[in-house]
Amino acid sequence: MSEQDIKKMIATTFLDLAEGLKTGEFTSGPVIGIAVSESEHGPEEFEEAIRLAAEKGVKAVLIEDESEGEDSHAKMEKMLESGEIAGAITMHYPFPIGVSTVGKVSTPAKGKSMYIATTTGSSDTNKVRAMIRNALYGIITAKAEGISEPTIGIANIDGARQCEKALLKLAEGGYPIKFAGSSRADGGCIMRGNDLLQASADVMVMDSLTGNLMIKIFSAYSTGGGYESTGWGYGPGIGEDFNKIIMIVSRASGAPLIARACEFAGRLIKGGVFEVAKREFDAAKKAGLDDVLKEVSEPKQAGEASGQVTAPPTEVVTAQIAGIEVMDLEDAVQKLWKENIYAESGMGCTGPIVLISEANVERAKELLRGSGYIK
Repeated sequence: MSEQDIKKMIATTFLDLAEGLKTGEFTSGPVIGIAVSESEHGPEEFEEAIRLAAEKGVKAVLIEDESEGEDSHAKMEKMLESGEIAGAITMHYPFPIGVSTVGKVSTPAKGKSMYIATTTGSSDTNKVRAMIRNALYGIITAKAEGISEPTIGIANIDGARQCEKALLKLAEGGYPIKFAGSSRADGGCIMRGNDLLQASADVMVMDSLTGNLMIKIFSAYSTGGGYESTGWGYGPGIGEDFNKIIMIVSRASGAPLIARACEFAGRLIKGGVFEVAKREFDAAKKAGLDDVLKEVSEPKQAGEASGQVTAPPTEVVTAQIAGIEVMDLEDAVQKLWKENIYAESGMGCTGPIVLISEANVERAKELLRGSGYIK
């Protein structure tokens, strides 16, 4: 245990003792600070959130702006550093690149909880690399809350197939990833809108801009959008070497959601989220995470197909080859043309497809697989 951890433990103990002497009640749980001064619903929401959190056995305290001019964020940072609070709930926190938040929602179809990885911040400047990291961040958060083998699904957005291939490679390298199966008939870990509503995966991976949109919809769909009432908020900032429990809510978040965010923070603290993060990062790196991320950074060899290629004679194309990233679709078609195989690009119900004649399916798959367009 570091000197800083010891100081935090001592400070928290004395805070509990002082409160116990004052009220006659003692708590052994972590204290969560609420530093939100820009709510659209007024200060009474924070008071109600503190009351609701207390009903669940979580002690929360309000962090207000100081009269001397110190804002609530600065005060929050000091309280976290000293150990006066073990975690904080706030808005608009400037996380560094590499840190993003894992939200948690209650899905409407079956009332199941689901992690959205991620919802604010930026895990990486490259979208696909960010999604790969987001999957890891979601796993860390779920495991810290006691889910030993969280299932992973990838939202069907740009970059999904590249993310899938990278995660499969990481799994092949020895990092245990339990992929979810879509509720739709064709299955697979690429999730459609139906799967988000049904929580087909414990962790739903996407970029943080899409995740931000999703969590707002899930949190406020029943209120018409003006009041975020359901779920646990935008979640904790997770990242390598980031060691502060800072949970994000929004100006539209209401007391029930803020209270559940306090509960969420308490469970992460008790679950040792920082220890879980170190263990998962170490395991992922041992399985080749750095190499997987580096491969995503490098330009695809498909540049060989980027020149002008004359299409072969037209054929009837009734077969489909799926699993190609939309950004690679035209390069994939050009690759087949170069091999004298007629193909067309298209968009199926599950994403981008290459249309091919029945006679050329197997050869086309072999060529595309060899060039890395499909797995």
